[in-house]
Amino acid sequence: MGKVYHLDLAKKDIQGARIALMPGDPGRSPLLAAAIAGAYGGAFSVIAKKREFTTCLTEVMGKKVLVTSTGIGGPSTSIAVDELAQLGVKTFIRAGTTGAIQENINDGECVITTAAVRLEGASTHYAPLEYPAVASFEVVSALISGAKKAGVGYHTGVTASSDTFYPGEERTDSFMEYKLRRFKGATAEWRALHVLNYEMEAATLLTMTSAFGLKGGCVTGVVNRGSTGRITAESLRKGEENVISLAVAALQFLVQE
Repeated sequence: MGKVYHLDLAKKDIQGARIALMPGDPGRSPLLAAAIAGAYGGAFSVIAKKREFTTCLTEVMGKKVLVTSTGIGGPSTSIAVDELAQLGVKTFIRAGTTGAIQENINDGECVITTAAVRLEGASTHYAPLEYPAVASFEVVSALISGAKKAGVGYHTGVTASSDTFYPGEERTDSFMEYKLRRFKGATAEWRALHVLNYEMEAATLLTMTSAFGLKGGCVTGVVNRGSTGRITAESLRKGEENVISLAVAALQFLVQE
């Protein structure tokens, strides 16, 4: 097997890595990899950069670990997950940012997703809508242990994954002031159903990993109030720092498992 097309990686490049952390932002890949290297006394290298996909290779307790960005949304996430699976990766963890829709969740805290509402379309190319988007129990457990180790406040529960940032999350700052009927009141409904947050990739990743017989999880740092809140420099800093700390700490438990 040669290189997979979009990630520009071959099996030899990943050196047997079986775990991948997956931020959305390609600029966050080296930040996350550097944090892993610093925490576990190793180093990291950028091994591929193509389009929205930046991949770094690092090591945790003698095991190689990848950090591969997905870009924004389900379609590009599906490419990253599919191609990493082709290369032999077995565990996939989204580590990104999110907007909370429950009042008890504060900026800077993290949401550990146990399942996702499939408001996107990419996952339907891998499994019908009746198929649930659920996280691996082992990954959720490791993320909770990581949160406790890192001292990061966290919430566990259901996430809503939308195809769009503005109308799909019923945001009030969209250029298009009119809301389509199917989105009017959507946030209040998801809140009443105890959905914790909005983001754009978890449902795709979790559906795919379950359908593939692999392990998937998602942890996100809260950077704003979903549907209404502005993202400030301070809220972004807090959300990014805490999700990185949590994800890095969780790797110890995943590697030991």
